[in-house]
Amino acid sequence: MEDNLLLITVWLAGRSYRLRIKPEEESAVRKAVKVADQKVNEMRTHYAGKDDQDFMAMCLLMYAADSAIESFNNPLLQDELNKLSARIEKVIA
Repeated sequence: MEDNLLLITVWLAGRSYRLRIKPEEESAVRKAVKVADQKVNEMRTHYAGKDDQDFMAMCLLMYAADSAIESFNNPLLQDELNKLSARIEKVIA
């Protein structure tokens, strides 16, 4: 493990988590935790009766879906997919 890692404690959904991160990543990690905690709190208001693990799972699923959608909307990826599609059409024709 790297010696220059920073040990921080963050709070998410009412629980503390200790993380070892690179010092230059601290700001981004803390911002991500803040956003995640806000999303968990939003889930609490919309879906009463669930536990925090359910809310965290729903947030993770939303994040994964958003990431998948973003990657499909990436112009570079779309360009590559169009090139592959054209090559396939050329072979088939």
